Amino acid sequence: MLGRVPDRDYSALTRAVAAGEVKAFRRWARTSGWITTARPPVSALQMIVLVLIGAFFLVIMSTVVSFMGLLLPHDLGTVVAILTPVALLALVTAAAVTGWRAWTGSAATWEKRLRLRELAAARDCSYGGHVPAPPYPGMIFDIGTDRRSYDSVRALSGRALDVANYRYTVRRDRSSTVHRWGYLALKLDRRLPHMVLDATSNNLLFGSNLPRRFGKGSVLSLEGDFDRYFTLYCPPEYGRDALYVFTPDLMALLIDESSAFDVEIVDDWMFVYSTEPFDLLQPAVWQRLERIVDTVGSKTLSQTERYADERVPDPRLNVVAPQGRRIHRGLAPGALVMSLIVIGGVTAFHALRLWG
Repeated sequence: MLGRVPDRDYSALTRAVAAGEVKAFRRWARTSGWITTARPPVSALQMIVLVLIGAFFLVIMSTVVSFMGLLLPHDLGTVVAILTPVALLALVTAAAVTGWRAWTGSAATWEKRLRLRELAAARDCSYGGHVPAPPYPGMIFDIGTDRRSYDSVRALSGRALDVANYRYTVRRDRSSTVHRWGYLALKLDRRLPHMVLDATSNNLLFGSNLPRRFGKGSVLSLEGDFDRYFTLYCPPEYGRDALYVFTPDLMALLIDESSAFDVEIVDDWMFVYSTEPFDLLQPAVWQRLERIVDTVGSKTLSQTERYADERVPDPRLNVVAPQGRRIHRGLAPGALVMSLIVIGGVTAFHALRLWG
């Protein structure tokens, strides 16, 4: 990527793969230790909890069946007492096999890993099935728990570049929600003020789809019809800096190549976010992502290679002043609606008291 591969070969994604090749790859992964990068992280505590839950389930069911056997006629009770442990054992075994396959991966999962690892090797990249808590500064990487990238293809040399899918879990009260994204991460040469391009094409009913909300005072309107495709957020003091970065030619490339995605520039990274995980087995997906890197990424790099924050005493330093490093948070739509409901309820209560 980034032009290092003049003839991009996607045969790893389309060639016929025999079942024996997948089995051989799986054996190699197990014997070489590579499998540890493919399995989702499971702690010893989680395994202990699962075992205890299974044992508790068996004890409860056995007790219930024994009690039912006492209430049934002798012959029928004997049959139930014999068949029930067999059925319970079969059920627990099926659950254990299902869990094991989910942890180690099905044949289809291993074929995908084989293809993506081969594709990564052809591009001088590494492939990781699971990467726990990638240390990126982007807005999606510090939310929730169980944070991890999966199907990550990272450049091994040259400029840091990572194409992957990502998931995290948000727990509220007794429920939890798993959020999944696709992302492209590109390392820049200079540290830049925090800027977010919120694509209008993927917004939700109550506004932005982004996991973070930014205040109205951080919105910067750009020329032409750019605002139809993106809402640009940046620290209020850095409007001129944003205009320095987002020149008309870069805005045109963003509209043409990445209007379906959200874009974040933070520190010395540029992130392109997809609200759905990338189907990385499709050559068309790779072609689109590589085109974004070659156009939007390359133009961003050339446009920012001489950027210096004028608020920093020494312009030679590759730093941004504290007030430009992060955009101030805004109120989420749900919280805003709840606030309006509470205010309205309090107002109505006082009005009724006055009228009473």
